[in-house]
Amino acid sequence: MRKSSIRRTCAALAAVTSLALAATACGGTTKEDVKDEGGKAAAAGKADPNAATKKGLTVGFLPKQVNNPYFTVADKGGEKALKELGSSYKEVGTSSGTDTAGQVSYVNTLTQQQVDAIAVSAQDPGALCTALKQAMKNDIKIVTYDSDTNPECRNAFISQASADDIGRTQVQQLAEQIGNKGEIAILSAAQTATNQNAWIEIMKDELKDPKYKDIKLVKVAYGDDDAQKSFQQTQGLLQEHPNLKGIISPTTVGIKAAAQYLSGSKYKGKVKLTGLGTPNDMRKYVKNGTVDAFELWDPAKLGELAARTAVALASGQITGKEGETFKAGALGEYTIGKDGVINLGKPTVFTADNVDQYNF
Repeated sequence: MRKSSIRRTCAALAAVTSLALAATACGGTTKEDVKDEGGKAAAAGKADPNAATKKGLTVGFLPKQVNNPYFTVADKGGEKALKELGSSYKEVGTSSGTDTAGQVSYVNTLTQQQVDAIAVSAQDPGALCTALKQAMKNDIKIVTYDSDTNPECRNAFISQASADDIGRTQVQQLAEQIGNKGEIAILSAAQTATNQNAWIEIMKDELKDPKYKDIKLVKVAYGDDDAQKSFQQTQGLLQEHPNLKGIISPTTVGIKAAAQYLSGSKYKGKVKLTGLGTPNDMRKYVKNGTVDAFELWDPAKLGELAARTAVALASGQITGKEGETFKAGALGEYTIGKDGVINLGKPTVFTADNVDQYNF
């Protein structure tokens, strides 16, 4: 059967089953559910590192949230890379950071449109798996970026940096700012966000070090990457824990909202705040003394690496298997790690000394 015929058949199947898939997304998918659906797709096929880079491909970007400034920057990085590579970019997605059923629907739509690859930032590690596996059966390459699915549901994951680096450095920053003593809280995004949960587990592990014996994590709050809810969650944390000394918010929406609340309150300069933010969002809060330091990677480079990985996969240069290497333009050469993970690099720490050097 020709590839186009296979695609039409699978696209039709995806359309027929879209309602069932949406229901799966709402209910969530366990690792056991995914395991029963088949073997790992990432290791399928054989890589030819010398294969020519295909042109005229279409790569669909499905961010966690389309109106989120962070993903706007990331996806524009992907768009620019695809233009340089002679391929086409398209972006689809939901306006809510917690609409997993919507993400499933968009995966099905991209499958029906017979794109060559999908780059997706997953709102939930399991909910998209059935739809993504259907896409892979349809010969569509799947790259996750920023937030992963279960490994068997995609070919490769572009990680912002190692989860270990991100989780531990945020604790280290805050501990230094509060003198290694006092109550702290974490303001996260969605309760199901894969990346957030991985970082939080590492933060908790870092806090077990005896040097943090006088620091107590009193609560993990969730703002769902919604500015108003994150603002209110910050307010609630301070009302509930009047002795709070610091907050870590490993999400660009959350840290900006928390900084906005703190800067207009009696807690400004007294309750320390760090986490992951963009320089453009956080510049004024650094300059007015609300925030001493925060960190992030360059989201444009994250999107670029996702796009270049998608094209390398679609060109047959890599399959997503551990140990494979490929060139990602000006970003340099990358080696695929365990479970198809590719690390962009170490995060950058932003302070009043360097924040004006960046524009994103």
